[in-house]
Amino acid sequence: MMTRRSSRATIYNHMVVGRQPTADDLDQLFGALADATRRDILARVMDADASVSELAARYEMSFAAVQKHVAVLERAQLVTKRKDGRAQRVAGNLDAVRRATRLLVQFEQLWHARVGRLEELLTTSDQGAPHARRRDSQGPRGADDESRRPVRRARGPRLGRLR
Repeated sequence: MMTRRSSRATIYNHMVVGRQPTADDLDQLFGALADATRRDILARVMDADASVSELAARYEMSFAAVQKHVAVLERAQLVTKRKDGRAQRVAGNLDAVRRATRLLVQFEQLWHARVGRLEELLTTSDQGAPHARRRDSQGPRGADDESRRPVRRARGPRLGRLR
């Protein structure tokens, strides 16, 4: 696409200039996918549209709770709602699911590259011999050694089930 500015033409590369998802968009997207009920609702409406009432009948929770789950999916643009008489019909948004898939594939490629570099470093080094000698030179390890204590994972902030 070319646009005119003064006397020069500007060419836009839509892959570069196109709207990239912001951190908030991604937080909403993956936050919506973090809940098992919402993932199940999304899987059901990807196959075929369903009303909120039809969805609510499948879960042991109130209609209002299912409606809130659908609202979270809608804010993340994973589903769309449309009125059909008195009912709200919910349909899956394939573009949003593809967007999430593309991002996960990018992360997968990044980690494969990092693991590949790590494997290369390990095979090209002297089989870790300098590290083994350093470990041996530190003397025997006792039962009270700090390195034998189990590592505890830091807990992140606790979030509610619905956003």
